[in-house]
Amino acid sequence: MHIPDSMLQGAICPVTLALGAAGLTTALVAATRSTDKPSAARFAGVAALIFAGQMMNFAIPGATSGHLLGGVLAAALLGTPFGVLAMALVLAVQALLFGDGGLLAFGANVCNMALLGVGIGGLFRRPQLGKAGQAALLAAGGWLSVMVAALATSIELTVSANLFFSSVAPAMLSNHAWIGLGEGIITAAAWLALMPVLKESNRIQALVAPLLIACCAALWLSPLASSLPDGLERVAEQLQLSPTGAVWLAPLADYRIPGLTGEALTTSLAGLAGTLATFACAWLLRRPRRTAA
Repeated sequence: MHIPDSMLQGAICPVTLALGAAGLTTALVAATRSTDKPSAARFAGVAALIFAGQMMNFAIPGATSGHLLGGVLAAALLGTPFGVLAMALVLAVQALLFGDGGLLAFGANVCNMALLGVGIGGLFRRPQLGKAGQAALLAAGGWLSVMVAALATSIELTVSANLFFSSVAPAMLSNHAWIGLGEGIITAAAWLALMPVLKESNRIQALVAPLLIACCAALWLSPLASSLPDGLERVAEQLQLSPTGAVWLAPLADYRIPGLTGEALTTSLAGLAGTLATFACAWLLRRPRRTAA
């Protein structure tokens, strides 16, 4: 659901950029004041895992594909403020390094996937329900987060392209209802698998588990991802909203390494590079600051 360059035009870009900046500032302040801060290892590992997870497109009915958004998972594993920051970091790496999601539309993507997605995840974070109850609630939250993000995208496309909301919204919601099912299943399964490990006091374990999973997914599973258009691309084709104009010349555009032949190999190595870049940036962002004596 990454909105690419030039799909949004006019005032919607600065408006969503301002909203995104305000939301990220609020999350940063809340994270600074939080008494329940994840370790640098946990924060970086989860961010890297979400990056890798978003590369795994899966097929849905209608010759379309979808992928994990990860907002609810980020909220469940990191808490809401740190989840927002992790998602925004993933989106920044994708846009700057891979050209996945436009720079002009960066504010909209932050609003749709980081602020709304993680915000909904925070509402569905209820550890007192027990393992089974929390997993079921997260699955429902994962589905809802995709639908809300699709609805927000529909509004942005309607305003930008001067279309009828009654044409855009049904197309977006019908495609993303299926994607939301995959989101819910992946979110619940990932939380069940990772939460016991991340609860351990062993810092090395909290670091290695999500990072190892992320690297393995990027290396070996990303070439197997569906090549079908994702939900937004399918709707853009239907409504003739294909991106036009100049785009950011990302160094690893389309998850390819320049000069390297072999589609599977270049996708794998580009995915690994992105996973490690996300991990490194998140580690630097979250690492404890030394204070002068």
